[in-house]
Amino acid sequence: MNLEFSDDQKFVQKTARDFLAERSGLDACRRVLESPEVAFDAELWKGVAEMGWLGAAVPEDLGGAGLGYLELVLIAEEIGRALAPIPFGPSVYLATEALLHFGSADQKRRFLPRLASGDLVGTFALAEGTGDLATSAVQTRFENGRLRGEKLPVLDGGSAGLGVVVARAAGGPVLTLVDLAGPGVTRTPLQSFDPSRPQSRLAFDGAPAEALGPADATDAIRRLLDRAAVMAGFEQLGGATRVLEMTRDYALGRYAFGRPIASFQVIKHRFADLYAAIELARSNGYYAAWALSSGSDELELAACAFRAAASDAFELATREMIQIYGGVGFTWEYDCHLFYRRAKLLAAWLGTPSAWREMLIERLEAREAA
Repeated sequence: MNLEFSDDQKFVQKTARDFLAERSGLDACRRVLESPEVAFDAELWKGVAEMGWLGAAVPEDLGGAGLGYLELVLIAEEIGRALAPIPFGPSVYLATEALLHFGSADQKRRFLPRLASGDLVGTFALAEGTGDLATSAVQTRFENGRLRGEKLPVLDGGSAGLGVVVARAAGGPVLTLVDLAGPGVTRTPLQSFDPSRPQSRLAFDGAPAEALGPADATDAIRRLLDRAAVMAGFEQLGGATRVLEMTRDYALGRYAFGRPIASFQVIKHRFADLYAAIELARSNGYYAAWALSSGSDELELAACAFRAAASDAFELATREMIQIYGGVGFTWEYDCHLFYRRAKLLAAWLGTPSAWREMLIERLEAREAA
């Protein structure tokens, strides 16, 4: 197993970092956060689409770039590093992935080119306000081509045009495709801990929908969340690495008692613990990326381990950032809170780290029993 990325893949990552450094500084995240009427940075979204990132894993004959998942996770890492205020995760990791793996030929032809070009924003709706992401908790109903029920919180639910919605049908849980701008759909903005990534409540009252994938999508939903967890984990990894670098530079430049605070033993210990957490997550991430790109059965275990480790690393990094920055770390003017908000949002988005650890235990026990 080769755990080193190729020169071409590294070039993709460098290009992404350079592009985002120029087009998506932290001021872009702050502008969206401070503007309730703005859902995301439309100009950045257009630029990202032109770079081909939205269709990185989509075949060229369906309007994509035809790259692969190793390239996509490196792009996701840079998206996280820049705190890019765009609906990249819901649209790329979930809506596009659902269509790629479970859509019919007609559904792929109708939606994937539009998702890859950025003309259509997608999102994924599973949770129903209880915090439980298990399909057994879903109450939304899909009958006779109509959806009835409620989903919340839905990341980018207010700006997405296409929803991949989990519902219950006669045969079990199903994936459905819904036009979120169509009849029977009501969208209500929710207060979000990270307003740069807005969330909404979606209410369906007989909204027209079409089935996506198998009649019983229990396994499909699990596989979809595993795949999304790996890509989201790289976004968290990028954010954690950026926080470590920013905090290190601040500690080297801030003086107390005539010397940089980075020279104090207690600060060194904090940095050592943080570096170890990030590198542990990175190791898990590289293995998960291999499993994702190769189609290995190890993905179900690797995704759980990486998701938990990446969430822990990003949250720890942001807490340490605020502590080491000191009094200014709590202020609105400094950027610490931007990373703290994003870390908390991403940790809860696809299920909490503790939920993924529980899932890892269950899957290991199931393997042992088998």
